[in-house]
Amino acid sequence: MTRHAAPSGPAEALAAALTAEYAAIFAYGPIGVRLTDSARQAARAAEAAHRARRDALVLQLSAGGGQVPADKAGYALPFPVTDRASALRLAVQIEERTAAYWRAALAVTTGADRTRALNALTDCAVRATRWRRTAGDTPVTVPFPGRPT
Repeated sequence: MTRHAAPSGPAEALAAALTAEYAAIFAYGPIGVRLTDSARQAARAAEAAHRARRDALVLQLSAGGGQVPADKAGYALPFPVTDRASALRLAVQIEERTAAYWRAALAVTTGADRTRALNALTDCAVRATRWRRTAGDTPVTVPFPGRPT
């Protein structure tokens, strides 16, 4: 998992989480094409969840006059996605990575932003657990989701 600097404030933390959402959306393209049946449906649902969170963050940051980081045309994947196993491994990694950004946001936000960060962290942790179960990985859960390893 990529380590990142701790955000200095709520706006920076949410902007960083937005960049993680962009990368997650990108990653689900190669993930989805290597899966079939219910796993492919789960990948589509995961991508839709990340898109919805991205859209909400863009609106929130724009409305608040904050800096909205631009999405990139592409993102480097940590390894080639060539089959079901590598797709599932990437799905776990992308959810863990995104959870780490939301965990960082949780530490510096309050009110509705803190609730948003907690909900996002929880969603990513649940999806990572489901992907681990689908892949047959153990342990299926981790003690502190979003914590750097």
